[in-house]
Amino acid sequence: MARTFDDLVAEADAAPMDGWDFSWLDGRATEQRPSWGYQRLLGGRLAGAAAALDIQTGGGEVLAGAGPLPPLTVATESWPPNVAKATRLLHPLGAVVVADPDEPPLPFADEAFDLVSSRHPATVHWTEIARVLRPGGSYVAQHVGHSSVFELVEFFLGPLPEAVRRGRHPDGERAAAEAAGLSVADLRFERLRVEFHDIGAVVWFLRKVIWMVPGFTVDAYRDRLRDLHSLITSQGPFVAHSSRTLFDLRKPA
Repeated sequence: MARTFDDLVAEADAAPMDGWDFSWLDGRATEQRPSWGYQRLLGGRLAGAAAALDIQTGGGEVLAGAGPLPPLTVATESWPPNVAKATRLLHPLGAVVVADPDEPPLPFADEAFDLVSSRHPATVHWTEIARVLRPGGSYVAQHVGHSSVFELVEFFLGPLPEAVRRGRHPDGERAAAEAAGLSVADLRFERLRVEFHDIGAVVWFLRKVIWMVPGFTVDAYRDRLRDLHSLITSQGPFVAHSSRTLFDLRKPA
C-alpha cells in the first residue's frame, strides 16, 4: 500500500540532520554525478601535498574518503554537530578539526598551506584562500553553481530575479578568484539531472540544504508540499537540475 502524504512528511521531518551524508535519500532521490570525480581528484592532490586545509568540511566524509592525508591536515567547520562528527572521523586519520564561523579571516597564518580544498562551500572568501596558500599552492574545489535545483526552489518561492539566478555563476567566481591573485589552471561546469521520487525526499533535502528555501519548515509550506506530492503521485518523479563547478586554481610562485 502506498504511504500517505502525512506519513512521508512526518518521517522526513523527524530525520536527523547531522553530518553531510545524503544516504537517507537512497532509493528516494537520485542525482547525476559530475564527470570529473571530485573525491578521486582530491585524493591525487592530497598525495602530493605537505600541508592541506579543507574548508567547510561538513562531517569530514569527503576528506576522509579521499585517501591518505598529508602530514599536516586541517579541516574547518562551523556547525557544531558537524564539528563533532568530523572530529570523530578525521582525528584517527591524523587531521585536526577547527571550529570556524565561516567568516574571514581564516584562523591560520599567511602561506600556511600548499593545498586548500572545499566541496560545496556555502561561502567563498577568495582573498583568504589566497592569503593562506603558499606561493605555487593550489585551490581545488567543487562548488555548487548558479541556479542549482531552481526548478524545486521556484516551485516553493516562485520566479526569482535574474541576479539571484546568476549567483555563483562560474564567470563571476572566476573573476573574483583572479581579483584575489589566483590563476585558473582548470575550470569546468556541468548541469546534472536530479529526481525526487517522493515528497519525503523533498522535505529531507530542503531541511538539509537550508539555503535552498530559506526558513523552510513543513508547517510553513504544507500546502505547497501537498501540491507537489499530488504532482509526483500522478506524474512521476519531480525533475530538477543541479549545477557544479570544478576549480583548479594556483597562487603564482
